[in-house]
Amino acid sequence: MSEQQNVVVVGLGYIGLPTAVVLANYGSRVVGVDINETNVAQINRGEIPFVEPGLEEQLARVVAEGTLTATTQMPHGDAYVVAVPTPFTDNYEGDLSYVRAASRSIAPQLRGDELIILESTSPPQTTRKMAEHLIELRPDLSLDGSDGKPAIHVAHCPERVLPGKVMEELITNDRIIGGMTPEATRRAKALYATFCVGELLETDDVTAEMAKLTENSFRDVNIAFANELSLIADRLGIDVWELIELANHHPRVNILKPGPGVGGHCIAVDPWFIVSSAPEESRLIRTAREVNDSKPDWVVAKVEEAIAGMDVPVVAALGLAFKPDIDDLRESPAVEVTRRLARDIPHGTILAVEPHVAELPPALQGLKNVRFAEVLDAIKHADVVVLLVDHQNFTRLPKGILDGKTVVDTKGLWRQARLPVPSTHTSTLPAVATTR
Repeated sequence: MSEQQNVVVVGLGYIGLPTAVVLANYGSRVVGVDINETNVAQINRGEIPFVEPGLEEQLARVVAEGTLTATTQMPHGDAYVVAVPTPFTDNYEGDLSYVRAASRSIAPQLRGDELIILESTSPPQTTRKMAEHLIELRPDLSLDGSDGKPAIHVAHCPERVLPGKVMEELITNDRIIGGMTPEATRRAKALYATFCVGELLETDDVTAEMAKLTENSFRDVNIAFANELSLIADRLGIDVWELIELANHHPRVNILKPGPGVGGHCIAVDPWFIVSSAPEESRLIRTAREVNDSKPDWVVAKVEEAIAGMDVPVVAALGLAFKPDIDDLRESPAVEVTRRLARDIPHGTILAVEPHVAELPPALQGLKNVRFAEVLDAIKHADVVVLLVDHQNFTRLPKGILDGKTVVDTKGLWRQARLPVPSTHTSTLPAVATTR
């Protein structure tokens, strides 16, 4: 590929847009493609459709310089970076419909010698399925130059960044480069080397897919241990936060913190891809998923215990994002807890608080007993305050504001911050994880 490459980034979401911006910042001419016309128009004005520190300033610069444009139409490029959603289906298998749709859009543009990279976190062998689909659509091409047909070069290079630090970690984190052929690996490595200062680790495509799933499954299993400890501590009547703090004084122990579940597109999803690929062998991974997926039920039960005997309870649900200080609500256990509270307490009112979004998410819109509220107003009117996300905003509450309230603190935030809480304070609930 030429020194200044024409790169097409397919999917301008939480990973695709930052990737497009970084590529444009480091010498590539980039076209971003997305089916959302509103987001495309917003991006072309240099505005971001979601919160990510540092992204908007860099986006505005590359748009003004003309090195990044967004469109709904697929162009030809020297390289394609596919960063589309890969959710799971009702039976926990990967939904590859977005990947196949991207392939159908890319295929007519191919001339041969292009690099196609799948960044989306995917079940094992998804990259190969994408490549096979491209060749089905374009039988005049090949994956290795066989039969004299021009080759396309396909690789899997999973993202591994943390929301809130994406613009930094895209550049500094090590990167796994998994090509279907040595030439695909070489070309993908050359593309990421234009901006990534972390180590570029070469492997094959299936191993690269499994590496990303393994990373997040490892974290999920460890979170499940913390969550299960919180259930045991509650049964025994001890403080799980103190328990973990004491145990972590052992030089080889590092237990994570519990909370209300696990959220985000990675940790809450990726382990299921391993389970669906090898169901008989992944017993521990499945159990961890079941432990973490059951946490919202347990939190709801704790809140229902707290409102027992109240005729028309008012519950303040603080936080809807899947982790602190961002606006990302994907797979958020806080949203699920709030939805179930609304369902299970039809005679009460749920005041939902999320300072990082402008309105209730779709899952909560239309529920007659849920209102979007500001934090101080919600606490003022609530009988029960349930802390679901440890946003910094919630550490700076006025002294005494929780007096007389029943508090269900799923993150141990107010215990850690030494905020004044009443004797009815409950804080032995399970874990929400940061992802990526």
